[in-house]
Amino acid sequence: MIVLGTLLLLLSSDAWSISSPVFSLTSAPTDCVEAHRGCSADLQCEALYRGLELCAADAAVSPLGEQAAAECLERQDVLLAKHPALVACKCQRGFRKEEQCLRIYWRVRLLPGEDELEISPYDDTLMDTRMASLVAASSFLDGENQCLKAAQDCGLYEKCGSLRSEYVLACTKRIPGSSRCNQHKCHRALRRFLERVPEEYSLGVLFCPCTNTLCGERRRKTIVPSCSFQDMEGQQPNCLHQQSFCRRDDLCRSRLADFLSNCQPSPLTASGCLKDSAGLCLRAYAGLIGTIMTPNYISNSSADVSLWCNCEGSGNQWQDCLRLQRMFTHNSCLRNSISWMGSPGSLPADFTPPPAPRPSALVHQDVLLSNNHLPEHNNVVVESEEEEEMTQIEEESDEGGQFDVIPLYSERATVSNLGSSSEAASLNTGPAQPMMLLLLVLSASASWG
Repeated sequence: MIVLGTLLLLLSSDAWSISSPVFSLTSAPTDCVEAHRGCSADLQCEALYRGLELCAADAAVSPLGEQAAAECLERQDVLLAKHPALVACKCQRGFRKEEQCLRIYWRVRLLPGEDELEISPYDDTLMDTRMASLVAASSFLDGENQCLKAAQDCGLYEKCGSLRSEYVLACTKRIPGSSRCNQHKCHRALRRFLERVPEEYSLGVLFCPCTNTLCGERRRKTIVPSCSFQDMEGQQPNCLHQQSFCRRDDLCRSRLADFLSNCQPSPLTASGCLKDSAGLCLRAYAGLIGTIMTPNYISNSSADVSLWCNCEGSGNQWQDCLRLQRMFTHNSCLRNSISWMGSPGSLPADFTPPPAPRPSALVHQDVLLSNNHLPEHNNVVVESEEEEEMTQIEEESDEGGQFDVIPLYSERATVSNLGSSSEAASLNTGPAQPMMLLLLVLSASASWG
């Protein structure tokens, strides 16, 4: 009877759901932490790895001499021959041991020049790469401020709303005794938001489509750019200097390599991306936010993006600097990916749309508002909020405020003011039914015994 009850529980739950996204069946590479654990059991492998760690530490201080570089590359070749899993390993985005994994990944790779940024350290074999799966096509309604709605949508989901409030606070709080923000804390809080909030919400806030400057202003201010994006003095660094600092940090180095790998443009694919995956490009772009290479929208009237840097003083490396800069400003893969995020109907013919993520309850409110099914005073509240927002934007621009941020809407976007408490109640009572069934079966078996 216990076995029967267990089977009934499984069959009546969502554990056997068939609506999950389709993933690649390719076998996943070994995780670098696991690969290093296997290496540690072999004294020769561990000695080679420690030697490469010393090589990396020396190279971080100054370029290796010819003899030292040759010895380090010899260690790498021996390690590759005897323990290929350690050299072929990959890492997972946002996992608890991501930084430890990336440290191992880069210690066993001593690639010269730009070669290190041609391959992503992240494993994408188990990731749903289809663009349309990132956002519900049905959640877009013509004529609405999509970025305002995406922010309200985020506020309805507790984790999204709390982590968004956390990064806004971190990015707007001044360092005691100064007018500057703590950019390090701001970046860390932004990464937490993007890594822990489901993409249905986080990417919806980042890439919401806009048809007017009010919406564009909200989209541009999403990441609090006065702290996370630009220098407080307003001076742009050289892009190659910025990249050099990024390479000294394993996380930033990895996110940049991931972007350059997954957003490589190509005229031969429908998406304009070499890997023909707009989804991978958007994830890689979002991964740069919260690093020294944080990009952002450059105006309120377009979806063009850029780094906060220029190529002045590049000397004979001017072409290299321009190439890096144009990966953001003139990248057809990135541009198409952002535009398709906001216009699911314009996806190329070879994109097969998967089942859309379920829209939030706010979508239903927007439909009711558009059909005038709510009392008139509710519409007045919505309009007044828009007017207040516009007034606040104008006041901030007039006052020359230091922190470029749109206020949160988590307080306004609640289940209660949508009139959907019955939906919330049904969600709470739904999962209890399988458990009640199991308890009844178990009590019956006990009485029969």
